[in-house]
Amino acid sequence: MDIRPFYLNINEEEILKLKNRLDFTRWPDEVPGSNWEYGIPLDFMKDITDYWKNEFDWKRVQNKINSFSNFQVRIDDVDIHFIHERGNGSNSLPIIIPHGYPGSFYELLNLIPYLTNPEKYGGDPEDSFDVIIPSIPGHGFSGTPLKSGFEDRQVSHLLVKLMVDKLGYEKFAAHGYDLGASILGLLCLDHPEKVIGYHTTTPGNPSPFVPGNALLTESEENYLKLSREWYNEEGAYAHMLGTKPQTIGYSLTDSPIGLAAFILEKWYLWTNPQNGNLYKHFNKEELLANVTIYWLTQTINSANRLYFEGKHTKWPGPEDITTVPIGVSLTATQPNERPPKAYVARMFPNILSWEELGKGGHFVATEDPRLVAERIRSFFKKLR
Repeated sequence: MDIRPFYLNINEEEILKLKNRLDFTRWPDEVPGSNWEYGIPLDFMKDITDYWKNEFDWKRVQNKINSFSNFQVRIDDVDIHFIHERGNGSNSLPIIIPHGYPGSFYELLNLIPYLTNPEKYGGDPEDSFDVIIPSIPGHGFSGTPLKSGFEDRQVSHLLVKLMVDKLGYEKFAAHGYDLGASILGLLCLDHPEKVIGYHTTTPGNPSPFVPGNALLTESEENYLKLSREWYNEEGAYAHMLGTKPQTIGYSLTDSPIGLAAFILEKWYLWTNPQNGNLYKHFNKEELLANVTIYWLTQTINSANRLYFEGKHTKWPGPEDITTVPIGVSLTATQPNERPPKAYVARMFPNILSWEELGKGGHFVATEDPRLVAERIRSFFKKLR
């Protein structure tokens, strides 16, 4: 096997260089009292930058990463980094959990013990999982394919090869959201025989094919209207990355403050904290660990490029329906991530569970990993 252990050991000089750049930040002006209307506020950025410079402990983050079993393997000329933690039960189910955007494998680490050792948290050891969390190519410690046309569907094929050819699992479970959900949805279309079941918190990724003359339910029409409104209000970043990602890549790769502002704006807006305080949902170390991984690996440009490469993706067509069993857990705060059941059933007709989490936003697995893990265990209990 060409799987090799991966141990993270970032040179301390890289952290010092980062903090030195932070010392020379040039701050923009701001309309007084504008809050989040114009984008991420100046006082928020100054506060978290002060923490980044003076309190953030990369060694503690690195030690947390290294406390798990990390590996790398080369598949089709792409280096794939992944965590592989085996479950404690006698019949652990393999599950792959790719991260979302703009996130990383780090945001999913707290899920692991709830899935590998459920008995420690009031669960049944027979509901345990072998957990595989990859860094999606172009992100984190995976390789960066420098070629046009590398897109979500190709990533899905790599993940199948990781699970089946490299790790030896004939079939596996899957959970995902956002980018991970897009990849897994395509995987379910192309490799249904390999998937035991699929659980997701963003069941609209990827979107099913809806012909122009389709008869839509009222709930479907309302959802598509809400999605269009959301894109008009919040989708400028996606349009930019889908058309000219290289241009913004210079700023995000060169400026740690620019990178942090770009990423943390999404963590705020897509969490939509009702109290206005993002720190009640994530602590500063969690937020900056994710940003710092992008900074140290210089992968924001390659991560952003997947938006552009979407034009090369063969997205679901009229023939694309899969019988893979699906379980859906809807978050509370993002209307564009809450499609109606009829819409999801156009591509995933075998819906075994459909439920409300009752809380959380886009990054709910980081907000409440125990809750998400419980729903994953509950869904796959039906399929063991």
